[in-house]
Amino acid sequence: MKTLLSHAPRLGLAFGVALAAGLLAGCEVPPQKSEQSGYRGTGMAQITSPETLEKIAAANGIPEAQPDADDGGPRAKEAYQNVQVLGHLSEGQFLRVMTAITEWVSPEQGCAYCHNVENLADDSLYTKKVSRRMLQMTQAINTQWTSHVAQTGVTCYTCHRGQPVPANIWFSDKGAQTAGFAADPSGQNAPAKSVAYSSLPRDPFTSLLMGKGQIRVNGVEALAGKPGEPIQSAESTYALMMHMSTGLGVNCTFCHNSRAFSDWAQSPPQRVTAWHGIQMVRGLNNDYLEPLRTTYPAERLGPEGDAPKAYCSTCHAGVNKPLGGVSMLKDYLKELSPPKP
Repeated sequence: MKTLLSHAPRLGLAFGVALAAGLLAGCEVPPQKSEQSGYRGTGMAQITSPETLEKIAAANGIPEAQPDADDGGPRAKEAYQNVQVLGHLSEGQFLRVMTAITEWVSPEQGCAYCHNVENLADDSLYTKKVSRRMLQMTQAINTQWTSHVAQTGVTCYTCHRGQPVPANIWFSDKGAQTAGFAADPSGQNAPAKSVAYSSLPRDPFTSLLMGKGQIRVNGVEALAGKPGEPIQSAESTYALMMHMSTGLGVNCTFCHNSRAFSDWAQSPPQRVTAWHGIQMVRGLNNDYLEPLRTTYPAERLGPEGDAPKAYCSTCHAGVNKPLGGVSMLKDYLKELSPPKP
C-alpha cells in the first residue's frame, strides 16, 4: 500500500497527460490560416488549417477521363438490349461511359456489381435498377439544378469516389427512446458526426431535407405557433447549419454576415447558392432516392426502414466546391446529358 501511494502523484500525472492527449486529439495543429471574407469589424473570416487542407486535397483527386468516343455509328439502344436511359448515345460513347461508371462506382467489383454477366440485359440485380435511376438523377442535376451546380455539374464520382455506396449518406434516426420522465429526448444529447458531434438534434434531415420544415431561428411573429415550436425549429436549424459548416469545411460567415445573420441583403452570394442546394437536395431525396426504398433489399435500408439519402456532405465531402471545383462533367457532357427532344 505504501509503495502504491508513493507512486500516486506520478500515476495521476500520467493519467492527466493521457486524458489531455485524448481530448486534444481532434484539434488541428496551429498555425491556422485566416482569410478575411467580409468588411473589417464584422468578424467575417474563413479559418483553415494547412494540414487539414492537404488531407482534403489528397481525398479530392479525380481519375483521368476515358478516351473520347466517336458519335457516329449505331445507337446503343440498337446495338444492345434493354438500354433505357443512355440509348441515344453511340455504341462507342455508351461503352465509354459504362467503363467510367465502373471506375467511379465499383472498381473492385467490376461490371458484375450491377450486371448479370451471363445476360447483360437482365434486370434481376437491384443494383442495376438503382444505377439506372441514379443516371436519371445525375442528368436532372446537370440540367435542372444549374442554380446550384452551375456549369461544373456532377458525375457519379462526385458522390461515390470509387465506392459502391457513398461514404456520406443518411437515414432517418429518432435516437434512443427511454422510459420515464425523459421518455422523448427529441434526438438530442446523443452526439453524431453528421451534426458535428453537437448535443443538437441528431436528425434534422428528415424534416428539413425531406419534409418542408422551416429552416428558421427567429420567429416571424410574437408568440406564434404552439408552445416550444420556435425553439425546436431553431435547434433543428442549428443542427443542419452545423452539418453544412463541417460538410463544406467553412465557417458560418461563408454564407452569413455576422452582424445580421438573417438579413439576405447583407449576406454573401454563397447564401443564395446554398439555398438552391437545400431545395435541390430536398427534390433529389423525395423524387429519386426515397422512392427506391422498395427496390433495395432490407439490409440496405435504415433502422426506420427508409432508403439511403443525400445531404450536403454527400457531394461536398469537406470542401465548399466538390472535388475542389474541378468539372468532370465537361469530359462526359454528351454521355451524362439527357437526349435532346
